Amino acid sequence: MAMTSESQPRIGGKIRRLRRQRSISQGALATAIGISPSYLNLIEHNRRKITVELLLKLSGYFGIEAGELAQSDDGQLVGDLMEVFGDDIFADSDITNQDIRDLATNNPVAARATLHLFDKFRAQQQANASTPASTSKSTDLGQPSSTHHQATDAISDFIQENANHFPTLEAAAQRVRHDIDSASDNFETGLRTYLRNVFGLEWRTASLPPGIARRLSPDARILEISNILPAETAIFTTCHHTGTLTASTQINEIIAQSTLPQNDAPALARNVLASYFASALIMPYAPFLKACKEFRYDVERVARQFGTSFEQVCHRMTSLQSPKASGVPLHLIRTDIAGNISKRFSLSGIHIPRHSGACPRWNVYSAFLQPGRINVQLSQMPDGEIYFCIARSFEKGGYRHNAQRRHFSVGLGCHISQASQLIYADGVDLGDTAQIVPIGVGCRICPRMACEQRAHPPANHRFKIDETERAESLYGRI
Repeated sequence: MAMTSESQPRIGGKIRRLRRQRSISQGALATAIGISPSYLNLIEHNRRKITVELLLKLSGYFGIEAGELAQSDDGQLVGDLMEVFGDDIFADSDITNQDIRDLATNNPVAARATLHLFDKFRAQQQANASTPASTSKSTDLGQPSSTHHQATDAISDFIQENANHFPTLEAAAQRVRHDIDSASDNFETGLRTYLRNVFGLEWRTASLPPGIARRLSPDARILEISNILPAETAIFTTCHHTGTLTASTQINEIIAQSTLPQNDAPALARNVLASYFASALIMPYAPFLKACKEFRYDVERVARQFGTSFEQVCHRMTSLQSPKASGVPLHLIRTDIAGNISKRFSLSGIHIPRHSGACPRWNVYSAFLQPGRINVQLSQMPDGEIYFCIARSFEKGGYRHNAQRRHFSVGLGCHISQASQLIYADGVDLGDTAQIVPIGVGCRICPRMACEQRAHPPANHRFKIDETERAESLYGRI
């Protein structure tokens, strides 16, 4: 029995991701579920409908519920495309939201290629803007002189496409953790013993130059960690280096199988994946998932158990996506006090802006007004979906007198249907519409015409100014 077009799930990307996570070839999966490799390839690109019978076979093969498999995970891709097509260069194009959704669901490969092309265009714009006209040199759009923006966006896409879950790194961290725990009941002591016995490496604290957290001696025999770092940061930094030593093969294989552009992205990916290993080493998957469920995602309580920071726990919570034992699908955003988004990931379905700052109504920004306090918000996106969001601001740096401090806010959340699993929802009437805060993605693509906090007019709209009255906001009456 085939599903109707209305209920047909666009899950090709999810099937492809699950297959790649387990290092399964298209041919092997096709044989296991009784179809041809070519037909599976069409399914993975959302070019063939999937029957209920086939959906059940796939869910059984991957060991997950059919309903979970049937949930499309292309929401972030759709949102990113809408943000891109909201740019002024498409102002004269007759592109509808449905056209964008069709592109994302029917041809996600082309959709992501469109995003990468736009990223290059934006990078070139930034490069041109930063180069004085008198000294500017002609550059090829395919080889922009500035690649940082393109690389960081590529890393965000890479994490999103893998649902921030890397089984081979989990397995590598589990093996190393077993050796550490065998050496001592204390994690730090066991880690020191492991590094000494396996690599002949001595881990020491030292007074390092400002801005340097870790330094390896020229003979690679001494690992110096800055003595002004908080304990949880010092251990994480050491575990990060441990990942470069013990999981380099797995990290290189993950990057080789990716579609990352060959600029700065692979180097950034190695750093990101080493951080993933460090988190998995400090917060092993099974015990961490158990703690999350037992303490109902109480970030501070879980942090105390594992000796980690608030931000480290939030990151680790988003990676609990093993098909056989998964956590709540979460989103994460980190922003600085100027509104620059430095980290973005979403499994909840909420759309986090790709190129612009998020909506000022979002509690990830208001959290700066109440430092150290967890802020709770019911956030409703323009498509009507409601999300349960928490946010907390924190500082980094400033470990010396008069040293500059860096201010950040991290936001974590889930779809409202999952909110009861989080302790922060206790005492919150999730059905009270009066508590819902309408938020958008970015002013350029937000359809909320009467918002008093608009920073820019929406794309494809023009001013209609009534001389007889004045709105509170210039863009509040458009």
